[in-house]
This record gives sequence, structure tokens and C-alpha cells, in this order.
Amino acid sequence: MTIRLEAIRECFEGVVPATMSTASPDGTPNLAYLSQVQFVDGDHVALSYQFFNKTRQNIMANPRASLILTHPVTVAQYRLTLQYLHTETSGPLFEVMRAKLAGIASHTGMGGVFRLLGSDVYKVLAVERLAGESLPAPVPPCNLLSALRTTTARLAACTDLERLMAELLSCLRQQFNIHHAMLLLLDEPGSRLYTVASMGYEESGAGSEIPLGQGVIGVAARERTPIRIGHMTSEYAYSRAVRESAENSEWACALETAIPLPGLPSPRSQLAVPFTAAQRLLGVLYVESPLDLRFAYDDEDVLVSVAVQFGMAMQILQAAAADAGEDAAAPPPAPPRQEGAPLVVRHFAENDSVFLGDDYLIKGVAGSILWTLLRDFFDKGRSEFTNRELRLDARVRLPDVSDNLEARLILLGKRLVDRSAPIRIEKTGRGRFRLCVERPLTLHAA
Repeated sequence: MTIRLEAIRECFEGVVPATMSTASPDGTPNLAYLSQVQFVDGDHVALSYQFFNKTRQNIMANPRASLILTHPVTVAQYRLTLQYLHTETSGPLFEVMRAKLAGIASHTGMGGVFRLLGSDVYKVLAVERLAGESLPAPVPPCNLLSALRTTTARLAACTDLERLMAELLSCLRQQFNIHHAMLLLLDEPGSRLYTVASMGYEESGAGSEIPLGQGVIGVAARERTPIRIGHMTSEYAYSRAVRESAENSEWACALETAIPLPGLPSPRSQLAVPFTAAQRLLGVLYVESPLDLRFAYDDEDVLVSVAVQFGMAMQILQAAAADAGEDAAAPPPAPPRQEGAPLVVRHFAENDSVFLGDDYLIKGVAGSILWTLLRDFFDKGRSEFTNRELRLDARVRLPDVSDNLEARLILLGKRLVDRSAPIRIEKTGRGRFRLCVERPLTLHAA
């Protein structure tokens, strides 16, 4: 019976080290354990190249090899016959394997030893099941195909971006039993991602940022490829690694206004999935777990499909919001009574950062939006606004590539709630919202 490579992907998780046999030109055999074997597609695998050892010497001289894989649960064994093709030292495949190797190295106490030099790509010539007893395969914890069907239907039914984000997180929890997740969007035309929604954490982290290329999330975004790690790794632990790398980079000056990124202190499993539309990066869906090997190849596949659906729905809703009108204005309610000492709101035009008193709130486009609304509230007594007029307001300086106004308003609203600010944004209808101010304000432009 022909065995498809896709059917034995669990063997590539690295729980049981693979063994590789090669031969020198004179026929002398060599057997070695491998740190990592990566499934590429139905005809190819990639092996980690870390040292120029006897195995590497043999492959360079004689490109045929045999690989033994063991299923981590059933202990069934398979032999792959391989033909070496080439080595990749950059790009999506290399970054995926480097991230996984960091997790394996940290898990085995070899963080200072394991370093990926390249990803050796092999063509799989044959897959053979070896004789021997095996254990029964476990029952999957959930039906991923059924969960995907339900999720795509719920996402397709959403009529606005805020509902779409809420449904995505709800489906992750209810359909896939995932309890820690973040949704980050690309801050176009910049080089960073910002958190717009999350679940499972004490703080939402709305507005926290990740530079492209930093950690699992940043690398997945830069390479536009999913990255999955099955063990804890200090190299890709965001609470420490991203800040430490930022301290030694051009981002150091921004740390004083950094919003802490949410996340588990010691995640054992991580999966970052970028989502795009029309070949344009929109953001990253990130999930994590305190359990080792929580996310397998099948989980990666289904979350990639969810991310594709989410990206398309987001693009459609944003385009519809930009073209649509707004509901008729309803009579505004009586403004809330403003009590207490005046709140000093400071705005710094250099990066549009906004402080409430001495506390940092937000910056960038969201900061520019808030400052524009507050100026109109303070100078003109306005509290009712429409998305359309805000999109056309030159003071906001929305990016030309994609204004993403609705996402910025969602972010701003969440950030105000997180800080228990006496300022709120309330949606009052399609394309309309209200600014509610509960304390007297003093505006200061720095």
C-alpha cells in the first residue's frame, strides 16, 4: 500500500528523534540522530543543517540517504528514501525551521549549542512502513473539519469589523478549545504590528506593538508563513525577548510609551499565522498554550484556513465601510455630567502620542484620531461624528495604502476602556459614533 507523506506528519514533531543513514563514496555507512525534520509538501522534506559533520560530508559526496521516523503515540516506524536537492539559508522555510529549532534546543537544554546553518531540502523517493507492533491512534480531541465549517459560517455572517474580531476569538475558544490568542494588524505603511484584540489574559494589551521580524509573530509576518513551536523557547518568549531586542535597536526610544504585550509568561506551544488579502499582508493571528505540543500540523492547517477566511472578510468589510453611507442621525442624548478636577490631555505631534495626565494612552493614527475628536469636542462642542467625515479629515493623516479606520477606532475604544479613562467612544449606528466625556478637559499640544 502506498503511504502518503501527509499521512505521517505527526512523525515530524521531533518527539522521537529521527535517525538518518548515509554512506561515503567508498560505501562506508554512517548513522546519526537529527534534531529536526520538517514536512515541506507531499514530495519533499527538509532536514536541519547545524554542523559540518560526517553526515554532511557524505551527503555532499553521495546525495542519497535513508531516514527512520517514529510516530510519537503509536510508535509505528517509517523509512523514507531521500535524494538531496539543495540548501536554503534564508526565506520562509529557513525561518520556520530556525524557530522550531530554538524551541527544541531550549527544551533539551542545548540553547547554546543548536544553531541552524541551513535547511537541506530532499525529494522523498519512497515511504515504507516498517514491520512491528504499534499502538492504536488516539481519538482527536475535536473534529477540526466540523469546527472549521462552523467558524467560516460565523465569520461570513459578520457585518462589521468589530463583530468579526469578536467572532474569531469566540470560535477559537468554543470550536477549537484554544484559550489564549491575540489578533494583530499591520500598521501600514510602517514596519510593525499592533494588537487590536486578545483573549485569555489579565490585560488586553490593545495597542501593544511588535516590530516585523521579532519573535514568532514578527517573523511569521515578515516571511508571510505560519510558524509553529511545540516547546518553550526563551528566544521567542515575547515578554522578554522582544523588549530586550528593542532595547538594543532603533526602537529603544519608544520603550517609555510601550504598552505591555499580553501573553503567557512561559508558553510551551506557539503558533503564529499571517493573514493576507490580494497578496497584501493584513496581520497575524497568534495562539499559544501552556502545554507542550498543543498545536500539531492539523491545527496549523485549520488555523491557516480560518486566517484566510478572516482576511477576506476583513477586506470586504473595510471596502464596504469606505463606500457605504451612514445611518440617519438620531437625536443626541443629554451629554454626561462632567465631574471632578480637569483632566490634562497632552498631544505630541512628532508621533501623535496622547497622554491622559502623566499616563501614556496611545500613539500613531489612533492617537491622531483621538486628538482630532477632542479638539472638536473642546473647540466646537461636538460629540457626534461619522466615519466618513473622519476618513476625509486631513488632520487625521490616514495612510494612503489602507486607511483601516474602523480597526483604529476599535483599538482606540479598547484602549480607553483598558485605562478606565473618563472618555469613551460609543457606536451609535452604521458609520456613526459618539464621544462621551465624563470629566472636564484641558488640552495641551506639545
